[in-house]
Amino acid sequence: MTTDKSSTNHPSESNEGNTMNTTESANQIFPAGSLLQAVTDNDSAKVQEILTDKNYTIDEVNAQSETPLLIATHQNFIEIAKMLIDAGADINLQDQISDSPYLYAGAQGKTEILTYILEKQVPDQQKVNRFGGNALIPAAEKGHLENVKLLLKDGRADIDHQNNYGYTALIEAVALRDGSEIYQQIVKVLLEGGADKTLKDNTGRTAEDYAKSLGYSEMLNTLNSY
Repeated sequence: MTTDKSSTNHPSESNEGNTMNTTESANQIFPAGSLLQAVTDNDSAKVQEILTDKNYTIDEVNAQSETPLLIATHQNFIEIAKMLIDAGADINLQDQISDSPYLYAGAQGKTEILTYILEKQVPDQQKVNRFGGNALIPAAEKGHLENVKLLLKDGRADIDHQNNYGYTALIEAVALRDGSEIYQQIVKVLLEGGADKTLKDNTGRTAEDYAKSLGYSEMLNTLNSY
């Protein structure tokens, strides 16, 4: 049977819109002394000055409804992100395309920021991305093994959460990618973490069904061993 990735009609959880939003954020000019401007400029000294003066709105938003923390997460400004988290920035506030600092850090491999978020704050697991996924699903689909391990160790993200297409992290790691070594590792880690391999997506297919149809023999062997 030939590959049938296109038949899912599912846009992978690749956050295609984020490139546009990140670029727009970088090009915007905000009032002098604005926390948004200081973060956009990656000016950690100015951010610290604003936070010390306590004359700021920690979760002010730009035209895309992005908070300073979300902008810092987009750009992987780790020092600034930690400052903002320590100051109480909301890790769960979502922008116009449903990204939050927590969801974006998980999806886009911002491992150090994700680690700090999980240590310092409580992710709202009821909030999902624009595909209906939690942080774990796109982390698996995009090959961010360390984030997958981190989220599983933390334990708050549902390993068997299904998005709008019925995809779990396990199904996405098989169905939407190329069967390469990193995805073989992710499949193994998910199964070791207790992922339910019998769950079906909206088309009635399991991770094993996709592994068979795509010819991913190593993944199929791993799936059959659990």
